[in-house]
Amino acid sequence: MRLNFLLVPALCLLAVLASCSRAPAPVNFVAQGRPEHLSDWHVLNVAGGRLTPNAGVLPYDLVTPLFSDYAHKLRTVWMPAGVAAIYTADKSFEFPVGTVLTKTFYYPRANGGPDAILETYDSEPGAPAAGLDLSRVHLVETRVLVRRADGWAVLPYVWNADQSEARLERTGDEKALELVDAHGHGQKFTYVVPNENQCASCHVTNLKSGEFTPLGPKARNLNRPLAYVDGTENQIARWVKAGFLTGVPAGELPRAADWRDTQQPLAERARTYLDVNCAHCHQAGGTASNTSLRLDALGPADWSLGLCKPSVAAGKGTGDRIHGIVPGKPDDSILPFRLASTEGGVMMPELGRGTVHQEGVQLIRDWIAAMPGHCQTDDVQKKD
Repeated sequence: MRLNFLLVPALCLLAVLASCSRAPAPVNFVAQGRPEHLSDWHVLNVAGGRLTPNAGVLPYDLVTPLFSDYAHKLRTVWMPAGVAAIYTADKSFEFPVGTVLTKTFYYPRANGGPDAILETYDSEPGAPAAGLDLSRVHLVETRVLVRRADGWAVLPYVWNADQSEARLERTGDEKALELVDAHGHGQKFTYVVPNENQCASCHVTNLKSGEFTPLGPKARNLNRPLAYVDGTENQIARWVKAGFLTGVPAGELPRAADWRDTQQPLAERARTYLDVNCAHCHQAGGTASNTSLRLDALGPADWSLGLCKPSVAAGKGTGDRIHGIVPGKPDDSILPFRLASTEGGVMMPELGRGTVHQEGVQLIRDWIAAMPGHCQTDDVQKKD
């Protein structure tokens, strides 16, 4: 009898330990509907004070990312067994049905209140591949892009105060935050979680077809090493190894410039920055195609890029300037003026930020200042 009394609690303890160490459920591809909670997808796990990708989920990072109010981002990709994306050189890969992409927006915590965050860049891109220490970061939102039989769906999830779960917010949300810079100076702003329609305004890159397209995962913006938990490897090679990508050609692959790397050519850095932040709208068929401004990195450096191009649709967004870009004269150019604004009807991009990306604006100003040549009317830059 004594043995039985000892055995029962021991078995209970083993059961508890087994439940604690149980592996997370596999990724759940939801073919229809809108799960209420991020955890319903089983892509990311919150346990032990960390946010980590589930088994079989690959983190990825971009050479040059989109600016989003200085937010850091943990990006992941997952596909069902037996399917893979098809490589394309210049556009987003052709992703199969079942693909789940996530992007978690977060900030390093600053000293102070719960909404005080640091204005920084990730000094070691890819470090979040091992997950995020929730005692050191503030999670804001996670966007899920899922490729279903009828096309892509985008679902925005907003994290709760204790960082344990994110809930679907189809109509978007707003968060009052304070960015603290390296000097301890704070800047209060409203972080806007876009609604589903706002997401589509950027991701629908062709208004005629209405096709929704992931923007980040392109060959040239993925072609870089990433520090995975089991070692550092080129991301495209890792996608192939994981069975997530097929059709990759032999030889050298395209690679975007890193806008932060001052060892790379200034013009390439600036063109890549505009490509990532602006070209999804400013391209043929995009939501800003009526402007005839084309800001992709692979296009010609001519009138279509804004060189000596008069504005046709900017309205008050010109700031009484005439040309998009005036070589050698950033103060007289519309482009940096709009990037440096947060005023409605003036600021560009129109969505995705409530602050000015000072470093990005300076990059574009430096690029314009270094341009040779002049516009025929650059002696009269202010409108009457």
